[in-house]
Amino acid sequence: MTLAELIAQARTALETAIATRQQEQDALMALRSDEDLTEDAVTAQVARRDAADTEVTRRQEALAGLEAEQVREDELAALQTRTVPAANRAPAYDQVARVGREERTYRPDQDRRGRLFEQDVAAAFLGDYRAQQRLARHMDEERVERPDVTERAVTTGAFTGLVVPQYLTDLYAPAAAARRPFADAIRRHDLPAQGMSVNISRITTATSTALQASENTNVSSTDIDDTLLTIPVQTIAGQQTLSRQAIERGAGVEPIVLDDLFRRYATTLDSTLLNQASTGLAASATTITYTSGTPKVVEAYPQVVAGLSGVESAMLDQASGENIVVMHSRRWYWLQNGLSSTWPLISQPGIAAQMGGNNLANSYGSGVRGVLPNGTPVIVDNNIVTNLGAGTNQDEIYVADRNECHLWEDPSAPMYIRAEQPAAASLGVLMVVYGYAAYTHSRYPHAQKITGTGLVAPAFTGV
Repeated sequence: MTLAELIAQARTALETAIATRQQEQDALMALRSDEDLTEDAVTAQVARRDAADTEVTRRQEALAGLEAEQVREDELAALQTRTVPAANRAPAYDQVARVGREERTYRPDQDRRGRLFEQDVAAAFLGDYRAQQRLARHMDEERVERPDVTERAVTTGAFTGLVVPQYLTDLYAPAAAARRPFADAIRRHDLPAQGMSVNISRITTATSTALQASENTNVSSTDIDDTLLTIPVQTIAGQQTLSRQAIERGAGVEPIVLDDLFRRYATTLDSTLLNQASTGLAASATTITYTSGTPKVVEAYPQVVAGLSGVESAMLDQASGENIVVMHSRRWYWLQNGLSSTWPLISQPGIAAQMGGNNLANSYGSGVRGVLPNGTPVIVDNNIVTNLGAGTNQDEIYVADRNECHLWEDPSAPMYIRAEQPAAASLGVLMVVYGYAAYTHSRYPHAQKITGTGLVAPAFTGV
């Protein structure tokens, strides 16, 4: 296995360790909110969280060590390609070109077909100093004996077999992917080991209380009832068949294809959470319509606040308070372009102004990108579609309680199958990436979405 393949494996292991640590932290937060929690249970969960932390550190150090080793290998490889000329010194007697009685370097009577000359030309291009000296001596002899010969110059095109193109495989450009910003921001759980559905009991008919009409009269009575919320376990998968020649004689082909399959898996999972019919966030959210022929940032922000109000009204005492606003990157930058009458509405890093919010300057997919004027975190996710509305140019803004958007995943997902037998007769290797997931935003239907003509493709006009 190459060092590049080991680094790719170490990166995958680090991502898995980070995901596991986040799951343990979420479990700890959920335990702390349990009214019946015990100190022993919290202590045990803290220990599991700390163990996951230690594993992240170990994986991080292992990756750093491999990357440092790769840097050193690259430095040594570059060092080997350098040519250090020998110190200048007087040539030996038998290596000095002399004219007159001295024999020619290449003599037709000794080499009628010129094979020695051709061999020296090839050897000179490969760095043979003695061959270069013989060719230089031959040119000196030609200038003396045939001064009328015009010197000619050739380009690299004359040596297509010797001027070898170089491929910078370490700088290959992977296909860009939207990946999974929203999926990483919501509440995650381990997927049960068996079954193709998960079920949650939802109390849909509550008990009741009321003022007693008078003494010894019946008090209020309503029979409690629940409704089963059934959530399907879905399979996300992709495949690629590679020739054995591509794997064995290519440079890093297999890890590059595997990395791309992992990126497509993450993108499909996140897009499903947002856009799947009936159950995705877009389908399950309550609509707030923002209509405007000339959209302005100062008009859009109150719609988001209205969405936060709707979330709290739906959740009541079950609200965790950890609300998030999810939007497309074009919408996030449009909010930053807006100016109030005097001060920027969204601040930029390092600018101490009377701002209404804050841009944290994080890169895409690295978590919270900033906060709105009321402190609500913003998640930027380009899996949000931008072809909605009559003009097919609208996007949407989603507001939700992150703890009531649930995602069940296998801790080791996505899984990888490398099968050589199915295509052995054609020297093919089948690579399959797959995983199982279940999700719901409807344990408490609460999410809100801002949509309408006010969210057409933004014009960056400062308003």
